[in-house]
Amino acid sequence: QVPLVESGGGVVQAGGSLRLSCVDSGRSSNKFPMGWFRQAPGKERELVASISWSGDSTNYADSVKGRLTISRDNAKNTVYLQMNSLKPEDTAVYYCCRTVLAGRCLMAYWGQGTQVTVSL
Repeated sequence: QVPLVESGGGVVQAGGSLRLSCVDSGRSSNKFPMGWFRQAPGKERELVASISWSGDSTNYADSVKGRLTISRDNAKNTVYLQMNSLKPEDTAVYYCCRTVLAGRCLMAYWGQGTQVTVSL
């Protein structure tokens, strides 16, 4: 499978905002949820947020509730992650997943991810 392409990361001060984008240009979208994962150095990759195909249902890790918002545009085959009130603990490489079920990414190959660095 062609990996997804993430973008929008960067360096931001604590309290700042970023918007991540993920485009799945390799295939048409399916009806399963998509989501964002992140991995900090020395830590396991964790699910940050997921969104149903319709966009009506979302799930968030407790650590990001109220600060991060996931959305998607099926016509563009794109999922977004609006990141507000960022904290240094949010520093990680963020990865997109095209099929999220039961908190897992059912995808064999990940994209390159996009680095988010939050400074004090």
